[in-house]
Amino acid sequence: MPTAPTFRVHHVSLSVADLDAQESWYRKALGLAQVEERLDLPDAGVRTAILSDGAGLRVELTERAGSTPVETPDPFAATARQTYTHLALQVADLDGTFRWLTTDCEAPVVVEPGPGASEGVRYAYIHDPEGNLIELIYQSLRTATAP
Repeated sequence: MPTAPTFRVHHVSLSVADLDAQESWYRKALGLAQVEERLDLPDAGVRTAILSDGAGLRVELTERAGSTPVETPDPFAATARQTYTHLALQVADLDGTFRWLTTDCEAPVVVEPGPGASEGVRYAYIHDPEGNLIELIYQSLRTATAP
């Protein structure tokens, strides 16, 4: 049997109602200061921007005229539809990052920081300004390197 090729995530794409507002929020909140690509298709009613932090994190924001939001009030409700449910980001300081996003960036709280299912793992959830779920994950160095 052939060996599977090697993969790594290039970017995650979010459908948004207001590209300019979401781009501003993701620049501030996640430090996505670089614009890697822009696409404007006026005939299709589509505008996109791929934002990057320059270290490998990329988020594509796509605005399409007439799109409708999907409500995901919490991580479990998000699984009611068979699709991608959230963006998960590993962070070095869960409490500090959570505080930054919910205070300085005004991200709505979904789940306060708490223990994860595995030893040494903590997590929290927030919404971006349009309600997309973002999970923040902290994994202690001890558990991150354990076999």
